[in-house]
Amino acid sequence: MDGMQQFSEIFATFLVNLQQELVSPWLAIQLVVILFAAGLAKLVATWIRRHVDTLELGMGWPPMLRLALRLLFANIGIIIFVLLLVILHRAMLEMTWPSRSYLLGVAASLATAWVVIALLAGIIRNQFVYRMVAVSAWTLAALSILGLLQPTAEALDSVAIVVGGLRITPLLAIKTTVLLMLTLWAANAAGDFLDKRVQASADLTPSIQVLIGKLIRLLLITFAILIVLSTVGIDLSALAFFSGAVGVGLGFGLQKIVSNLVSGIILLADKSIKPGDVISVGDQFGWVTNMGARYTSIDTRDGREILVPNEDFVTQNVINWSYSNYNMMLKSTFGVSYDSNPHHVCEVAAAAAQSVPRVIADPAPVCYFEEFGDSSLNFSLRYWIADPNNGIINVRAPVMMALWDAFKREGIDIPFPVRDVRITQSGAPEPTPKPKKPKEPKTPDV
Repeated sequence: MDGMQQFSEIFATFLVNLQQELVSPWLAIQLVVILFAAGLAKLVATWIRRHVDTLELGMGWPPMLRLALRLLFANIGIIIFVLLLVILHRAMLEMTWPSRSYLLGVAASLATAWVVIALLAGIIRNQFVYRMVAVSAWTLAALSILGLLQPTAEALDSVAIVVGGLRITPLLAIKTTVLLMLTLWAANAAGDFLDKRVQASADLTPSIQVLIGKLIRLLLITFAILIVLSTVGIDLSALAFFSGAVGVGLGFGLQKIVSNLVSGIILLADKSIKPGDVISVGDQFGWVTNMGARYTSIDTRDGREILVPNEDFVTQNVINWSYSNYNMMLKSTFGVSYDSNPHHVCEVAAAAAQSVPRVIADPAPVCYFEEFGDSSLNFSLRYWIADPNNGIINVRAPVMMALWDAFKREGIDIPFPVRDVRITQSGAPEPTPKPKKPKEPKTPDV
């Protein structure tokens, strides 16, 4: 508790000095000067933003210089505020005692620290990480400027709990969290850069590219975590208790996750499925767009994207239409009237299919006469495409339209079924008895 007591004493001294400053008229003067500098900086920054076009100014500059220019203009107000505070602080130092301009010096130092941190952290594109890094770094800078950094660190380190031989303090938790965020961000950024390099390599198959990218990212993240644990002074042997608990969790609660992870690595290693393949899994049919650690994304070309667990590709029957090559056969069925010549129909249908741009010439389209139907001669037209990843229905529809146009041009009729309806009766109906007329009453003889 010595660190906490020391922090309390320093904080009490700081409050006493602040109380003395509050009763001084120079505090009000410094506050007015700070507000004046802030207002003037805002007016100047607004005028600069209205009259200077950063896009036109940075046209043709290298990307890093354009980024620096954008960050500079984003913080132009604070930069002008810092310059004004520095000038006013120097002026007051020349005119009066340094203690009467202490607040101006502190404000200028804090604003300068914020500008430097904002410019350096601006390369981070993730807004959440950017804010966390900027706020954390500025808090450390503010504590250092106020002379409270060391006492605060000692106070946070004085409170601790011991778990499995590991001494956990608030200071350790804060340092570990901040360093983990920085190193994991750096690992992800390096992983993205290396993954783009691997994807650009034409000598590697898509599955090997994805596998190498996943392994590089996994190694970088593992390396980043080990660096953080070593930097904050955590003994890895003290984590034996946690590793045992994680092992039990993996054995019971995370079976499916581990199974999907291992299945994904197997799929990438044996190249049975790779991005761009046309596959069928159960009732699902589509194109593999992405292979993740837990699932594989399949685009069905109707606005949906199905996420299939990697384990299903290992345990279920999978049809890969593009495993050895991307040639895919499509089939369209149709019927013509009995007045048509089947030989001529086959020639016209094959030529019509060949006229569609996406239908390849080798293998050539083939038309087969399959059966004598109830009211038509039934045929099947088979043709091949070399780019199934661009869609199937957008090939079948043009082929059917080409068949329609060709049959109309050649005078080939497409029949429709005719049904004769006959109504029969099992027996003649019995005649309806005629109603008897009532007898007229007899007139008595007179």
